[in-house]
Formats: sequence, C-alpha cells, structure tokens
Amino acid sequence: MWKYIWTELKLMLKTVTPMQAVTHELMHAEHALLQAESGVEYAQALVTYNKQRVKRRKAYLVEDEPKEPT
Repeated sequence: MWKYIWTELKLMLKTVTPMQAVTHELMHAEHALLQAESGVEYAQALVTYNKQRVKRRKAYLVEDEPKEPT
C-alpha cells in the first residue's frame, strides 16, 4: 500500500513532457469511455427488459379479460 502511494506521489511530483501528459490523459479518457459504454449497455438492457415485461403484462391482461355474454 505504501509502495503504491509513494510511487503515485513520485509520479505527481516529477516533471513530465507534454507528450507524456497527453498520453496519460488519453489513457484516462479511454478508461472513462469504456465506463460510459458499459453504462449505456446496462441501460439498454434495462430498457429492453422492461419493454418485454410491459408487453407480457399487457398480453396477460388481454388473455384474462372477461368475455362479454352474448
């Protein structure tokens, strides 16, 4: 744990070149993109699930409607 903290502290305090800074920022941007895409996939799965659920419930209600006597 302390080794990790020390390594991160050294990284924060050392002078970096613009290329290194851009590379580091790109890595963080790609990670954020992956997280956002995962969130979109999860949300889309929830939408699909709930649409199917509503469809099943509506079908159930139509099947169980009382028939009008003729």
